[in-house]
Amino acid sequence: CSRCGEGFAQKAQLVVHHRIHTGEHPFLCTDCPKAFINKSHLVVHCRIHTGERPFPCAACGRAFTQ
Repeated sequence: CSRCGEGFAQKAQLVVHHRIHTGEHPFLCTDCPKAFINKSHLVVHCRIHTGERPFPCAACGRAFTQ
């Protein structure tokens, strides 16, 4: 990173990291005003609105969003 010197193995990681410095949040929630620096954070957030819990615990049977 030219701003802080942090190194990345892949250019895509640098692109996402650079958003920390620029304040860019291109992934917008369609249900509320929140925005995110990467798509995976948006996907997890959207589960708040949908109620989706795709990760069940094998031990207790409870399901979780991530």
